[in-house]
Amino acid sequence: MQNMAWALQRPLGAKYLSGNFAPIKRCRPLTPCTYTGRIPQELAGGQYVRNGGNPLTNDDHERDAHWFDGDGMLSGVLFRRHGEKGTEIVPEFVNQYVLTDVYLNAKDNQNLKRPLLPSIATLIGASLFTIIAVVLRTFSLVFLSRFPGSRQAIKKISVANTSVVYHDGRALATCESGPPMRFQLPSLETIGWFNGRKAENEPGKDSRSGFGGNGPIAFMKEWTTGHPRVDPVTKELISFHGVFIKPFVFYSIVPPSNPSSETSPMLGPRFDVPVPGVKSPKMMHDFGVAARHTIIMDLPLSLNPINSLTGKPVVSYDPTELSRFGVFPRYEPQKIQWFETNPCVIFHTANCWETAPKATATETCVQLLACRLTSASVVYSAGALQPPIPKPVPPEYVEEEQCRLYYYEFPLVAEGSDETPTIRNQWALSAVPLEFPTLAPSHYMKPARYVYGCSSDSSSYSEASLGKAAKIDLISKIDTATLIARGLAQPPQQIKGCVDTRTPAEVMQSTDPNDPVKIFRMPKGWFTQEPRFVPRSNPKSEDDGWVLTYVFDESQLDANGECPEDAISELWIIDAINMKDVVAKIKLPQRVPYGLHGTWFPEDEIAGQRSFDAVRRELSEDELDLTGFWSGVRNTLERWIK
Repeated sequence: MQNMAWALQRPLGAKYLSGNFAPIKRCRPLTPCTYTGRIPQELAGGQYVRNGGNPLTNDDHERDAHWFDGDGMLSGVLFRRHGEKGTEIVPEFVNQYVLTDVYLNAKDNQNLKRPLLPSIATLIGASLFTIIAVVLRTFSLVFLSRFPGSRQAIKKISVANTSVVYHDGRALATCESGPPMRFQLPSLETIGWFNGRKAENEPGKDSRSGFGGNGPIAFMKEWTTGHPRVDPVTKELISFHGVFIKPFVFYSIVPPSNPSSETSPMLGPRFDVPVPGVKSPKMMHDFGVAARHTIIMDLPLSLNPINSLTGKPVVSYDPTELSRFGVFPRYEPQKIQWFETNPCVIFHTANCWETAPKATATETCVQLLACRLTSASVVYSAGALQPPIPKPVPPEYVEEEQCRLYYYEFPLVAEGSDETPTIRNQWALSAVPLEFPTLAPSHYMKPARYVYGCSSDSSSYSEASLGKAAKIDLISKIDTATLIARGLAQPPQQIKGCVDTRTPAEVMQSTDPNDPVKIFRMPKGWFTQEPRFVPRSNPKSEDDGWVLTYVFDESQLDANGECPEDAISELWIIDAINMKDVVAKIKLPQRVPYGLHGTWFPEDEIAGQRSFDAVRRELSEDELDLTGFWSGVRNTLERWIK
């Protein structure tokens, strides 16, 4: 009855705390799973891991809630080798919290009824008074975490809940509000913060500064994008750091310990190099990285605390501002060239590459594939908020609500030229909505052919790809090479045009085996999450492999839309060539909430991890000073602040 009462009166934002969005309460060690079908032998020894927000402090169901909030939780399936020859495969599920400072401080702390960090929904839609109050609450709790009796001093505010990446022997969990956090495969135990040179709890000493460096804004400059890129050839990790003061963006390159080949010499690390030209603090989630160039996106979606002083939301979108793309040589941000176009929002890029000179012997052209949204509605709907009434915009900026895979072509002007950089081509490849893109890892930063991603066949885009878009019922495969070639041969309208204008329903009626758009539809009532492409060991084609994704059957929900304790998810392995056959279905011992980004860790990466001396852990009551004067003060103030 208590559950029903809450269901009747819960606020709109609570939908991101219910159903399969609701946080999981149990963490499991590696646990064998049953499955149907045939698990491909090439997956043996590897592990699929996905990150996402899972709020630890979840007692206050009346609070603001946003899909992007919550403590980081890693959910993985290891394909363990079994048998004398190691040819048998036993899938094992494991899920663990990322033990950040924020998590360790809140664990078993009965004084906290709401998460320490303010919800993104609050920063977007609350009044100035409320924003000031929640920010002061966070600062106060961070300050009190330094008192005796605290479970963990909060030195970094990241919840490490966005994505995962592998670099130079380290598996890393990422989030915009702090440096990456290293964790161990396959157990998913947390090792420690990684500053670009060394992670906590690794042997040896390295006193050199890394991300952030030194100085009064060092803590800001270590805020690392949720989507750092690792070059598949040089093995360099490339990242940017968004801050609230000029120049607003810094840039870092972390080489591997050893050159990947004699033809890829290491040029040494670069930390916190300023990127000139960004106009103001922005909600900058992703970027483009090619083999020799990088693209920073200065879009009209701001993330600026100063906004609150002028009555604007901290996060706001201005549809009258231009979108700007800054392209520069990988090691020379000072040579950035800015390209301007109509306003848009891009949270995720799919791929970036250079093409050989065509028109002249000296022209360099950088290409970008990105998931382009025509408004910031997703930011609001992911917190169940009503978007603000938009400003009147010039007719040339007006576009229908959409999120499509876009192709951009940036021809760079010669150094010293007074020519204004201009985008040569910019149009959608397909009218099918697409987000959370993935492709063959070996084809990043070069002209890849296939991109996979999340889609929906709802007739209303505002329902399908925004508020309810977190529930994904389609996985699309886009033959980008074919559609780019068509677009170049018969260019659609720049900016607003589209090469393949078919709807998802029309695509699914196609019987053409060479159709450049293929769609896998979930059974009715089932929903999927971000797909991840895993190639065969010796692929015969770029798409020769499988798509891995967590899925959930919502018929398990009760009458109030809540998940029972025994609800489970599955991991499906889909044939990536025909996008029809589910070759294996792995039944997990519990559900995996709808979350964010994951990746595939091959067997050799798991075996090649660096050594470490210890893992992060929760302190026991016996290890805490709970009886002293200052501990009592902290406890009293925390109860008052809540």
